[in-house]
Amino acid sequence: MSTPHVPSPAGPAWSRWVGRFLARVIWNTRVVGADLVPTTGPVLLAANHTGLVDGPLVLGVAPRPLHVLVKEEMFVGPVGWVLRAAGQIPVDRTGGRAALVTALAVLRRDGGVGVFPEGNRGRGDATSARAGVAWLALNGHAPVVPVAVLGTRRTGDRLSRVPGFRRRLYVEFGAPVVVERPDGVRGKAALDAANEQIRSALATLVTSAVDRSGIALPVDGPERSGRRDAPST
Repeated sequence: MSTPHVPSPAGPAWSRWVGRFLARVIWNTRVVGADLVPTTGPVLLAANHTGLVDGPLVLGVAPRPLHVLVKEEMFVGPVGWVLRAAGQIPVDRTGGRAALVTALAVLRRDGGVGVFPEGNRGRGDATSARAGVAWLALNGHAPVVPVAVLGTRRTGDRLSRVPGFRRRLYVEFGAPVVVERPDGVRGKAALDAANEQIRSALATLVTSAVDRSGIALPVDGPERSGRRDAPST
């Protein structure tokens, strides 16, 4: 396997302040449970995904710098330049192996990685999850912190819509989930079990966060939200 290009930690060190400005000044974001995120060592933040700005929002309110996996279609023009300078990781959704290898290298230098296990923007209820986050957790020996993100897209909003000025948003971090390969269980079975453990923790957190915040998930998915937008990672 070729050595991956690992983004510099300098990118998230400055770009998180851009995300923080968006979260606190442009939008009105309440953050709960940030103290649950481990301050040292490798960590994965696994968030639900409903809107365009979920990535910058999580980056801005997380208590430590993050390299967030972002669909590679975003890495074009000025936006692409900013994403690369910010140390974010492009994901080819037809494969994604290169992104996982890069993210694993970040974890192995005790860095933080942000992932949206659902893969695409949608309802954000975490009823499904791709196995990449479980693969990273198992191979990077990293705890997974579930993150509920609410308010970035309302029912009827287009997938590409940016929340209005001072919209009330809510981000809640849950208790870290530690996944391991059970004795005698290997390969796909271990991966599937870890993935379900992570998905279930995220879904449970999202449900309770909706109750605590009073901010509902959108009831429409990509197929009903005025979709001509490509789904996002």
